[in-house]
Amino acid sequence: MTVPREAAPSRKAAPKDRKTPISAARKAAFDVLLAVERGQSHSDDLLRGKAVNALSLADRNLATTLVLGVLRWQIRLDHQLQALLKHPNAKLDSEVRIALRLGAFQLLHLDRIPARAAIDESVELAKHAGHRFASGMVNAVLRKLAGAAHVSFSEDSVAELALAQAHPAWMIERWAGFYGIESARAICHHGQHPPILTVRLADSAVEAELAEAGIHLEPGELLTAARTVVSGDVIGTAAFREGRVRIQDEGSQLVAEIAAANLNLPDGRIVDACAAPGGKTLILAERNPQARIVACESSAPRLEQLRSRLARHADRIECRLADATILGEDSVFDLALADVPCSGTGTLGRNPEIRHRLHLEDMPRQAERQRGILHATVHALRPGSLVVYSTCSLEPEENEQVVAAVLAETSNARMVSLEPSIAALLEKGILTDSGAERLQHCLTPEGALRLLPGMSPTDGFFIALIERQS
Repeated sequence: MTVPREAAPSRKAAPKDRKTPISAARKAAFDVLLAVERGQSHSDDLLRGKAVNALSLADRNLATTLVLGVLRWQIRLDHQLQALLKHPNAKLDSEVRIALRLGAFQLLHLDRIPARAAIDESVELAKHAGHRFASGMVNAVLRKLAGAAHVSFSEDSVAELALAQAHPAWMIERWAGFYGIESARAICHHGQHPPILTVRLADSAVEAELAEAGIHLEPGELLTAARTVVSGDVIGTAAFREGRVRIQDEGSQLVAEIAAANLNLPDGRIVDACAAPGGKTLILAERNPQARIVACESSAPRLEQLRSRLARHADRIECRLADATILGEDSVFDLALADVPCSGTGTLGRNPEIRHRLHLEDMPRQAERQRGILHATVHALRPGSLVVYSTCSLEPEENEQVVAAVLAETSNARMVSLEPSIAALLEKGILTDSGAERLQHCLTPEGALRLLPGMSPTDGFFIALIERQS
C-alpha cells in the first residue's frame, strides 16, 4: 500500500533532551506483541485483557490494529527492515525488533498516521525498554524506510506469494498442492485483512436495540440468524455484556446448526465433546429446547468460564470436567459434536500469530488427539445416532485423514453426506437461499463440507457427519 505522507521526516536525529511521549495505544500494543513474541500468551487473550480494556475506545481500536497488523505482516516487515540494517544478519533483541515492526507497519500500512509519530514513538519504545543505544538504529532504519520508494511484490510463484502476503512458504506450498495456487492466493489475501465481525442475536428485539445505539448490522451471507457488524461498538453494549448478542463467525455457527439439525429425538441426550468457549453449545440448546446436554472441557479454568456462560441453561446443560478422548460412556448419547482442538490455519485473519508458532511437525501430534476424540464420541453414541466432526483447520491431516483413520478402525461407523443437512437447514429457514447454493459447491466428493477462506465468506472450516450403525 502506498502511504501518503504530509512531509518527509528530517533525517537528523532528535535532540537527546527531547522526549516524545508514548501514546497509551502504542505502549499497550508493544506490551502485547512482546508477550506474544515470548510465547507468554495469545494476542486474542491479551487484547481482551484488563490493560487493553482500560484504554479509551479509540486507543483500544488503535492498539488492536497495531497488534494484529504487525502479526499479519511480520514476515514481510522483517524482510524489508533487514535490508536497511547496517549489518543485515545482526541478531536483534526482541524489544528492538518489535519497536521496528511497529514503526514499519504504521509507515507502510496506515495512511492516517504521520510518519514523525510512527518513528519518534518507536524510538521511545526502544529506549523505554532499556535499549537506548539501539534506539539510534531504530531511528535511522525507520527514516530510511519512510523515504524509500514504494516496493511492489509479485505473487506468481509460491515463494513470491509467501513474501508478498507474509505467510510461511511451507504453508502456501501445501495449500497450493491441495487446493491450487488460485485458492492458496485467496486464502492468503483473506488472512491479511481484519475479519468480518459477525454476531448472533438472541431475538429480533436485540437488533432494534443495537440500531438505537447506532450499530449498523447487515444480514449474514449463509445463515438467517447471523448479522455482520458494519459500524458501531457492539462490545460496549449491555446486550453484549448480558449475552444477548454473541460474536461468532458464520462458519462456527454453521457447525452448530448442522449438529443441532441432526438430533434424532427431540428430548434426546447430546454431548459437546470440546465445548469451551460455549458458542456452539448455546446453539445446540436453543435449537433443541427439550434436549439434555453434556458440555465437556478438559481445562478447569475454561470449564468455569463455560459454566458461567451457559448458566441460564443450567437446568439442562451439565458442564463436565472431562478429557474428550476418555468420555467414559458407551452408547448413551443421541448426538455428538466433536469440534476438536486443531492448528487453526483456517483462522489466520483472526489469529495471525498462528503462522509464526505452528510447525509442520505439529500436525501428527494434533491428529493423534483428534482421532482419539472422534473415536470416543463415536462410541458414546447410541446406534443410529450421528456425530459432527469439525475443525477450523485447512490441513488434510486434521480433517479427512482423521475421519478416514477412525472409520478404518471402527467397523460399525460410516460417513454420511451433508447434502441432506443443507437441504433441511434451507427448508427450516436457517440457511439463506444463496448460502445453501454456496455450500453445495463446498461439498467434497465424500460429502463433507470444506470452507476455504477467501472462497467462502467465513473462516476456514471442515465439517463431516458420521453415523454409528450398531
